[in-house]
This record gives sequence, C-alpha cells and structure tokens, in this order.
Amino acid sequence: MIDDLDLGFDEPERGEKGRHRRGFRKRKGGSGGGRGKTFLALLMALILLGGIGGGAFYGFDRIQNYFVTPDYDGSGTGEITVEIKNGALLADMADALVSADVVKSQKAFIEAAEANSRSKNIQPGTYKLRKQMSAASAVTAMLDLKNKIVNGLTIPEGRTSLNIYKLLSEKTKIPVKDFQTAAKDPEGLGVPEWWFKRADGKKSVKSVEGFLFPDTYEIPPKSTAQSILKLMVNRFLSVTDEMTFADRVQKERGGVTPYEALIVASLAQAEAGNKDDLGKVARVAYNRVYGEFDCNCLEMDVTVNYYLESIGKPTKTSAQMTATELDDPKNPYNRKLRGLVPTPINNPGKQALAGAMAPPPGKWLYFVAIDKQGHSAFAETYEGHQRNEARAREAGII
Repeated sequence: MIDDLDLGFDEPERGEKGRHRRGFRKRKGGSGGGRGKTFLALLMALILLGGIGGGAFYGFDRIQNYFVTPDYDGSGTGEITVEIKNGALLADMADALVSADVVKSQKAFIEAAEANSRSKNIQPGTYKLRKQMSAASAVTAMLDLKNKIVNGLTIPEGRTSLNIYKLLSEKTKIPVKDFQTAAKDPEGLGVPEWWFKRADGKKSVKSVEGFLFPDTYEIPPKSTAQSILKLMVNRFLSVTDEMTFADRVQKERGGVTPYEALIVASLAQAEAGNKDDLGKVARVAYNRVYGEFDCNCLEMDVTVNYYLESIGKPTKTSAQMTATELDDPKNPYNRKLRGLVPTPINNPGKQALAGAMAPPPGKWLYFVAIDKQGHSAFAETYEGHQRNEARAREAGII
C-alpha cells in the first residue's frame, strides 16, 4: 500500500528538462531520503484513509470528488418530471436536475451541455426524465422532443378575462370559479401596485383584466389556477418591460398613466378591425377623452358589450343594442360617461400596446370600417365621418 502511494518524493537525479527546483538535492548515504519518503507516504495514507475505521471511504470519496466531476453512469432508472422555467440558464437547469436527483452534480451537467453543440436548443418546459442519469444522457434526453411534455394553449389577443378562464378550464379541467377566485387578488398574482395608479381623478379599480397577456403557453402538469394566471401576468410584465411601455407612456403621453394607456390599448384591440389601425384607434380614444370631443366620452359600443358579458348577458352588435343598453346609468362602462372606463375591457396584444404607447399623430375623432379586410377610414369632423359611412355602405360593410 505504501509503495502504491509513492508520489515521487524520492525522484532519481536525471537530466530531464526543468529539474532545477531550489534546494532539491539527494542526500548522501540515502538514509535521510528514505525516511522522508516513508514519512510523507504515511502522511498521505492517513489523509486518504481519513484516520481509523469508518472514515476511510468518506475521506477517499471527498478527495476523489475534488479531482473528478461527480456524475452518474448510464441512462438512469424510473421516471420523473422536471420543469425548466422560462429564462433558465445552464446553471438553473442543472440546479433543477440535481434537486430531482436526475444528475449527480451541477458541474457534470454544465460540462456535458457545453460539450454538446445542440444543447442551446434545450427549451423551457416540462420533461420526462429518469433518476440518476449520466449528465450526457440527461442532455441527450432533453434534446429529444419525445421527452418534452407538450400541453400548450394559445390565448388569442383581445379576449376578456372571463373568456380566458373558460379556455383555460377546458384545457386544464380546473373550474372557472378557481380562476375567478385567484383573479380577485391581482397583486397576489404579481401585478405591482403602481400599475393601478390613475391621473384622471377616477377611482382606481384593481382588476386582473388587461394583465393576462395573450400568447401560447405550455401549462405545466399539476398547475393551479393561481400558478397559471401568475404565468400570464409575468409574461405581460416581461413584454411591457422589454417595450419600456410604462416609461414611454409617462414621458410621451402628457400625464396619462401606464394603466390608462393599458385601458386605451384594450379599446383599440376591441375596435380596430385590422392591426394596421390599432394606433389610429388608440389616438381616437385619447382625442375623445382628453381632446375636443363634445362629451369627452368614449362612445364606443365595445364598452357596453364588456359590461353585458360581466353580468352574464350575451353580447350584441351595435345595431342590436337598445337605447337603454347604450346609455344605462347603472353601467360603469357606459359609453357616454366622461373619461376612460374603470378598467381595461380585454387583454390586448403587443401591437395594441405599442399603438397606445406611441399612437400616430392626428386629430381624428371618428372612424368606421370601409372594407372586408377591416380597414377603417378616420375623420376629424362628423361631416367627414358621414362621408366615410357612405363609402362603407357602398362597400356593403354597414
């Protein structure tokens, strides 16, 4: 055993390159060198054996792990699901895999991923893996789409929160009531309190409406209503942060708060028949509420429909709405009330948000769809609007 631990302390004097360490010289007679070798070898043996008794294996394992990356062998056993979250870096992925005992160490996974040029294709999501896999096997498994649990759902732009709850319930079998309960606490879902500030003198109504960003989501297994809505709110915050939405609105929209701009984005999303007109419709909303419109009201029928849906009644076209429905004093979303409505009326997409953040310049107060592609004609005066309505009738749109 001692001979096996000879680490070269008694090296023969040879003329090999680099043998010129200060003070290195073999003693005459050889006895001193032997004693030095024996002492150092015994010391190393004690370190490796970790003393006497049960510490031997522990000491060896510790020293081995210091020099060798801890890793499992083979493809593992059993089955386990692991979630890789959005924005996860290799170290984050490794932490998740180590916690689930899929790989033995963070270092092993990172080294295996760096050695595989395709590892950059590993996507967020939930994976079916095995316990105690080699790191290389884990990387390979995560690159195989057969091991990725796909439970995707696309939320279209402009859907109301209630409509979204129904879509989510159909996909997940979680009751709509669970989503409604979770939505009662928007701040608990991650919406910062400052988002609800208004500068128009109206009472702030805290609602999750507007913050459930329309996108395609992969719903992790065992999700709850709260965790799913948190996912959507987080996506909204990420997108608006990338757009610098709040900062630009406060700098460029003349006293309008980000929440008021979000309301305008939802109005544009509901009213514009074509994405090309989102910014112009947003400009009309601003002009009507903050400009020279006689009543400083929105006069948009979509706000009436939002109220009808919220009280469990079917929505209607403008032609189907009664005079009472169009101007119901009990309706907080009454189209003739001064200023903006209490909350967004749907969940707008990125283009609608951009249109409300930076609408094109114009003094338009009216618009009407004039073709089957949904494009609108815009006018500054009612007379101009009447001419546009005539164009729409000729095209068979109204």
